[in-house]
Amino acid sequence: MWRSIASNFLTLLIVLLVAAAVAVAWGRNQYNAPGPSAVAQCVEIPQGARLNEVSKQLEAQGVIASPYIMRTGADYAGKAGQLKFGSYLVPPRASMAEVVDTITAGGPSTCGTEVIFRVGVRDNALVLRDMNPENGRYEDRIRHDPAAGETPEAIVQAVAKPGARLRVAVAEGTTVWQVVEAVRQAPFLEGAVGPVPPEGTLAPDTYEVNRGASRRELIDRMRVAQDAILAAAWESRPFGLPYRTPEEALTMASIVEKETGVAEERPRVAAVFVNRLREGMRLQTDPTVIYGVTNGREVLDRGLRRSELERRTPFNTYQVDGLPPTPIANPGRAAIQAALNPENSDYLYFVADGTGGHAFARTLEEHNANVARWRAIEQAQGVEAESAVQTD
Repeated sequence: MWRSIASNFLTLLIVLLVAAAVAVAWGRNQYNAPGPSAVAQCVEIPQGARLNEVSKQLEAQGVIASPYIMRTGADYAGKAGQLKFGSYLVPPRASMAEVVDTITAGGPSTCGTEVIFRVGVRDNALVLRDMNPENGRYEDRIRHDPAAGETPEAIVQAVAKPGARLRVAVAEGTTVWQVVEAVRQAPFLEGAVGPVPPEGTLAPDTYEVNRGASRRELIDRMRVAQDAILAAAWESRPFGLPYRTPEEALTMASIVEKETGVAEERPRVAAVFVNRLREGMRLQTDPTVIYGVTNGREVLDRGLRRSELERRTPFNTYQVDGLPPTPIANPGRAAIQAALNPENSDYLYFVADGTGGHAFARTLEEHNANVARWRAIEQAQGVEAESAVQTD
């Protein structure tokens, strides 16, 4: 009898072990299987939240199928107590394993409300954006000119919201003065900017910040980033460029940045100016003259006057040899790379071609023909002529 009982118990134990193994395997498959949500979803993890309540929230949102399996899997992976508060974008069909990895990794908020302060060459904008769950992209909802007066209440509320994503985006070709003035206006930053950095030393980029972050520290981040970009490009530069220092290369990069907005043209524009330096020709570029007129503090919404082109200033490259004494804007990474890796060409001239780009020439005769074509286009359009790089 005892043998029969023992045999039955052993059989039952084996069945239970097999059932447990099957359950574990099934649970593991469910934990790693694609989730039920067909669209990207924004998941908010409150400060101090526990996995039990978060898993139920995710089930209610349709992000996961089973709070229990998610909690069990997270516990098995050692991540049950590692929740990081914030907003997270969960992609369509994300598995519970992927969801757990996302909400325990931390880092900047990746979805929900975003307030971005855009620093532009012509103007600035404080923009409230929301994530479209159907495509996972941010879309502008409110655009406010920070110089126009009181910040809209919707933006104020968005900035105050826990987990809101706050960013400062600096456009390529802005001047240091423009960036510093914009950072002073950013409503979610605090403190003084501090000393104004030298021209060209702030890296155009998008910077993630926290509410109440230091204005001075943000400017320092921009400067450190530009130093790193310039140092890396200078270190890998080819032999024979006509720059004595990295600062001269930065000045050239700023000219390239202001001369063309066409990305693929930058190395060719850089080649023109490098060739001119090698030939002992003057650079003859309007943006340097404009900087001498405005000191980088405004946009010159008119053509240069003859008196300005004939006035001898350190920035008038029609009147002085070589590079101007400082950069004329903050060049982006691509312009710095172009200045230190110019195209291998013998072009010496360029002028606008009517398409947004430029026509390049090796000889003055070719250039004058390009200029004549551009003048005809301008006359047809009824606009003022561009000086660009014309004759020696």
